[in-house]
Amino acid sequence: MAKTTGKPRPRKSLANLEPPARSKRPESLTSREQEILELIWAGFKNKEIGQRLRISVKTVEAHRANMMKKMRVSNTAQLLKTAIQGGVLKIR
Repeated sequence: MAKTTGKPRPRKSLANLEPPARSKRPESLTSREQEILELIWAGFKNKEIGQRLRISVKTVEAHRANMMKKMRVSNTAQLLKTAIQGGVLKIR
């Protein structure tokens, strides 16, 4: 173990540090997330979406969770409302 001698290094003040800038707008959805969002809007359940897209239910749940995190919502109703208001989901 090396022994240090001499003057201790001065510590940098943390008071002047700022967190990295965060964009105010949520991240954009991937094409797969967009596809799943449209299927949620159409009324399909996770299992049905998984069968239709040939992916596991866990993958559908992960995509849904990622979308909710990106849009900063906590349930499916808020997800759909936010998507419509933000122009991410177009009502036909």
